Amino acid sequence: MNYEILHQDAFPIIQCDLNAGETLKAEADAMISMTQNLDISGSTGDGGVLGALARKFLTGESFFFQTIKATRGAGRVLLGHSAPGGIIDVELDGNYGLRVQKDGFLAATEGVQVDTATQNLMQGLFSREGFFVLNIRGRGTVFLSSFGAIHTISLAENEEVIIDNGHLVADHMKYKIEKASNGWLSSMMSGECLVCRFRGPGVVLIQTRNPDSFKFWLQSMGVQMGN
Repeated sequence: MNYEILHQDAFPIIQCDLNAGETLKAEADAMISMTQNLDISGSTGDGGVLGALARKFLTGESFFFQTIKATRGAGRVLLGHSAPGGIIDVELDGNYGLRVQKDGFLAATEGVQVDTATQNLMQGLFSREGFFVLNIRGRGTVFLSSFGAIHTISLAENEEVIIDNGHLVADHMKYKIEKASNGWLSSMMSGECLVCRFRGPGVVLIQTRNPDSFKFWLQSMGVQMGN
């Protein structure tokens, strides 16, 4: 499959050219357009109904995936996501998986599995995502989406970085939750309170905007938000 991420400067989409017989898995409602020789269907994805229930009720993701297949020859599909933000492609070689935050998964090629993973007590209680996140593994290409642009932070051996948990998109390293400052009062006054500390080697993907902060800003402007 050949693909290209178009319009990266504003509201990007993925253009995928599927060869005959190839299949692409995507988040529900991701398809923008496709040629007539492609077929689209809904599926519960990896893990069947139980896996879909876990994604829906534990991580807040969609119950169904879209499955797009080139059943009558090669074809083209355009995919997008609902948030005003970036899209990035990540190649998985089977040696490591990705822990992906809520709404981060957009699409993946065959050979990539999407299920749920459990975080530890501190991460579950105090990270924005709760006890369960998406676990993406296997071999192939996965497309991740964000709120705002996606920025990559690469860490060398024993190098550390501190990240506000509202900006996390995906990672494959262990991390710990800690106060943003030396004391609780100072941490709360800074507006950060709790942050995530990562230690390399590895890569962390972050989004340049925080969805919760944007929601609070809209509310401060008098915009009513639904549940």
